[in-house]
Amino acid sequence: MLYAFLALAARDAMTRPVVTVAPTLSLAELERLFEAHTFNSCPVVENGHLVGIVTKLDFLKAFLFDPGAVAPLYEDIVRKSVREVMTATVITVKEDQPLLTILRMMIDLRLKSFPVVNGDGAVVGMVAREDIARAVLKSSRG
Repeated sequence: MLYAFLALAARDAMTRPVVTVAPTLSLAELERLFEAHTFNSCPVVENGHLVGIVTKLDFLKAFLFDPGAVAPLYEDIVRKSVREVMTATVITVKEDQPLLTILRMMIDLRLKSFPVVNGDGAVVGMVAREDIARAVLKSSRG
């Protein structure tokens, strides 16, 4: 019964522990992290506070350059920091936010995942499309 899905919140489906990165992390180190894991994004945390999010697309944007210009060296690009490519405005969801609401947000905003925060605003997990799909499937099987 899909009615069970209606009772689920972010805490019931989120991935934890969450892998966070510092804004000072190099893109070379971020690339290794993305290669080692299947996730699409990482919350950027500084002094315990969420300051941004960095996605694989943000990483790839670092490689954009003017075709009429001299192509930058790969080594120069990956020396950049996460802070230089991250998205500073982060849409988060609360632990107790219903999965149905989060699914609607994903569809409306065309985002793949959200950091999950607790009442203090600390990042406690990530909820991605795959997590919600798993919850839907599990709910449908009763």
